[in-house]
Amino acid sequence: MDRMIHTALNTLKNLHDVRSTTANNLSSVDIPGFRKDLPNDGGTAFIQSMDQASARAMNLETGKAGFSTRQGALRQLGSEMDIAVVSDGYLYVQPLNGEIALSRRGDLSIDADGFLVNGAQERILNENLEPIELPPFAEFKLSESGEISVTPLDAPAGQFLQVDFLGTTSATDERLSKGLDGQIRRPDGSVPAPDQQVKVAQGVLEASNVDTVSELIHSIETQRQFEMGVKFIKLAEDIDRGGAELMRLPQN
Repeated sequence: MDRMIHTALNTLKNLHDVRSTTANNLSSVDIPGFRKDLPNDGGTAFIQSMDQASARAMNLETGKAGFSTRQGALRQLGSEMDIAVVSDGYLYVQPLNGEIALSRRGDLSIDADGFLVNGAQERILNENLEPIELPPFAEFKLSESGEISVTPLDAPAGQFLQVDFLGTTSATDERLSKGLDGQIRRPDGSVPAPDQQVKVAQGVLEASNVDTVSELIHSIETQRQFEMGVKFIKLAEDIDRGGAELMRLPQN
């Protein structure tokens, strides 16, 4: 009987993790460039007692959770500061608290100190992995290869000055994962070296690659499975109580 309960409790634990992942995806659907989280890889482990194999099994998570690399939809919102990575690869960012990470978020702006940042106020880094600082400008232009040019305020209209290059990496054959801070890096916390092979586009913004409808359907299905697990535990309790009643000695 305890095997039934153990199996149900383990299932509920796994479903709890899945529901957390789905909830995070749904809450991040409006974040530009967000990559859909995937459940952890896992295997099956059999519990041993006194060096004897047991029918009791539990799911084991192996490694860090992965994420979907599918391209998100490209949208034109009318801002020259919007950019999108239109090939495989990533930009480099410096989070407010943490080590250098990879990102595809392209809703750019200039912070109070003159540095190029995205919507999360993460500084965008150049090919030398240093923050990109821009002078006051009237126009902003970005080439497909990541070359940044601006028209200084004191320059004639249409006269552009090259100021920096976006740092990019195609991350080919790299194993990447999201850390506890939600940032994309290698499993050891490092990032691949820049290779400047990524193509970018100006004036468009890549949306999250989360499919809202499929995530909602998955959430409903998971909730139903969770309820079935709870009912399974209640059934095991009823069976156990019934067995105890049968074993009880009759009262004279």
